[in-house]
Amino acid sequence: MVAARPNAFRRLFRGETSFDFAGRWRRWFAISGIVILAGVISLGFRGINFSIDFKGGTVWDVPSTASVAQARAAVGAAVSGFGQSEVQQLTNTQTGQRTIQVKAAAKYVGDPTTVDKVTNALAKLAHVSANEVQLNEIGPSWGSDITNKAIEAVIIFLVVVSLYIWLRFEGKMAVAALGALVHDILITAGIYSLSGFQVSPDTVIAFLTILGYSLYDTIVVFDRVQENTRGLASSNRMTYSDTVNLSMNQVLARSLNTSLVAILPILSILVVGAWILGATALDDFGLALFVGLTTGAYSSIFIASPLLALLKEREPRYAEIRRRLAQSRPRRLTPAAAAGASLGDGDIDLLIGDGPAGLPPEVEYGARRDGVDGVDDGGRTGLEAGTGPGGIPLRGDAPARSGQRPPPRPRKKGRRR
Repeated sequence: MVAARPNAFRRLFRGETSFDFAGRWRRWFAISGIVILAGVISLGFRGINFSIDFKGGTVWDVPSTASVAQARAAVGAAVSGFGQSEVQQLTNTQTGQRTIQVKAAAKYVGDPTTVDKVTNALAKLAHVSANEVQLNEIGPSWGSDITNKAIEAVIIFLVVVSLYIWLRFEGKMAVAALGALVHDILITAGIYSLSGFQVSPDTVIAFLTILGYSLYDTIVVFDRVQENTRGLASSNRMTYSDTVNLSMNQVLARSLNTSLVAILPILSILVVGAWILGATALDDFGLALFVGLTTGAYSSIFIASPLLALLKEREPRYAEIRRRLAQSRPRRLTPAAAAGASLGDGDIDLLIGDGPAGLPPEVEYGARRDGVDGVDDGGRTGLEAGTGPGGIPLRGDAPARSGQRPPPRPRKKGRRR
């Protein structure tokens, strides 16, 4: 009687799935390429919507219980086009006092008359005098300093991480990890350009945070790949792409759980904090984290691992393994067969090894022998009917018992201690 196959979720959390990540690299790369191309075109024509912290401008702050819509309508009526400026409602968590904040870029406030009109409109809205409206001028040099320091931090980060992956794993893994990291940077910048989301200093901080998360998930996958490739050259049972697929399926549940645990709290900050409670100060930071974490989770699964498989399959050793497996198909151990064995950590070497320590090279997991479905003409399975390497007999028919026990083994005579 055939045992019932576990459902998809149980096989996912046991690492028994057999998704072909490396074999479908064209599909994953095409999806990312379309998004990156659209983002690059948008960057060329629209650019990025930087906040006044990068471009310079004027900020008004006035204590008021008015809503954001009322403040935007007031300044829009005072000065034409000011209704599109950035308006936020800030709340002091200790005193509970609310403040309306209006930000305008330098190109809108070049005339002092415009500044006075906006100041008077906000004073009238809050029912206070114009002197109680705080006015702050921000120069573009501060934003440029932040940008330069952020670029320096990214360069140092990439160099240090590349050296670590190169020493801890190997050069091609470092190249694949950096390729996935560049993919995340381009996707995030393209999404901000296409959507028109504002880039503030909080966005830059969040952007630097997501780079570390993306590499963390990629290194977890590469560590399992390195563990499963031990003994691969001597076993000749799996190609490097098959090993990458096996490793990805083994850590897929962990990657999904880690990504969900990281994304759900940030999504709650955006939905509950910013949109429902009106804590708009969290918009920039939370939005950048959400976009970056989602992109990083995608790249660690669908970009880094297939890219590593493409780079490694070009090596002469793994190209020879693929050629030999193509010529002797029954010798190949598929990722589905290895995943179906439900092995623990470090057991892959036992499964793919040759000789008495593992499965014999002539027998594949679930392969057919002389008869149908692994049963020969005598009714015995392939493992019972054949012999292993070097003429070592595999399990055969049990000999008939004569009903008499063998004579006992004689004991050595001597003094008891």
